[in-house]
Amino acid sequence: MSTAPAARTIERLAYASLAPFVVLSAFVWLVDPALLPFVSIALVGYAALSAAFLGGLHCGIGLHQGPKAPRARYLWGAASVALAWIAILMPPFAALPLLSLLLLISLLVDRRTWPEAGLGSWLPLRKRQTVVSVLACLIATGGT
Repeated sequence: MSTAPAARTIERLAYASLAPFVVLSAFVWLVDPALLPFVSIALVGYAALSAAFLGGLHCGIGLHQGPKAPRARYLWGAASVALAWIAILMPPFAALPLLSLLLLISLLVDRRTWPEAGLGSWLPLRKRQTVVSVLACLIATGGT
């Protein structure tokens, strides 16, 4: 990972993007039961958007690579969005484990594909993001 100002900004944004996972996961356990549906849906929505964004990165990488880009990049991007959308349609107690699995699979896909795209140095940050987001979703699952 580069130490250039842009890289530091990306790193800060990546860590900031974890705040909704942590806060909403805690709120699942702390809010009045009447507010639980709103908090749970907010976490499902945020996790689904995150998973879709991670899939969309593959489309962007593919566009940058041009005609030599593997077709699988685009397929994974579309699959991530479709699976995230399905999760949004599910109740939170089922959606959060599905999204946890989707976030984990996304990391595994990234570990195989990012190095060839010159993004291997970002994988440690990507792994930390996945650990926090998956744990937050699984912790929240117990409270839904």
